[in-house]
Amino acid sequence: MVSNTDTKANNLMKKKLLVFSLIMFVFGFALVPFYEKFCEVTGVNNLLQPDVRAKENRVDEARWVTVELDANTRGLPWQFKPLQSSVKIHPGEPVDVMYEITNNSDREINGQAIPSYSPRNLEKFLKKFECFCFTKQVLKPNETRQMPVQFVIEPDLPSEIHTVTISYTFFELPDGASAVRK
Repeated sequence: MVSNTDTKANNLMKKKLLVFSLIMFVFGFALVPFYEKFCEVTGVNNLLQPDVRAKENRVDEARWVTVELDANTRGLPWQFKPLQSSVKIHPGEPVDVMYEITNNSDREINGQAIPSYSPRNLEKFLKKFECFCFTKQVLKPNETRQMPVQFVIEPDLPSEIHTVTISYTFFELPDGASAVRK
């Protein structure tokens, strides 16, 4: 038989757990804007905003770098590919490449591309001026679109690096969701 004291203790514990759960839930939501503000202040995670063009471009014509282009989708009925699989450039030389995307479904879909780079820390030497990854993309049913990416790889790229990879992965955004914040 459960005593009155045990029932009171159980109810008190339930209230404490409910309050703790509520606090943790609110804390989880508060982390997102806090993290975004932290990244904005420190300049960390600025993958989704354009870089400022330099006044003068210093091109290292003494060496070549091969830029491999990659495209992926996660959970989307989209076909996504670069129009060329690689480009050979001089560091410091501005580059324009095109990607093509097709919505193979019968519904309008919102998507966001997230970039990734190889080798590690390439983002220190890669400056993007225009990219479809900066904004949410909305494709109508069976729509095909070509999208440009304009970038430069700085001449300060270590000389032992001869090949780099720029990869984009598209993820679906829920209806009404805005793009990942810059």
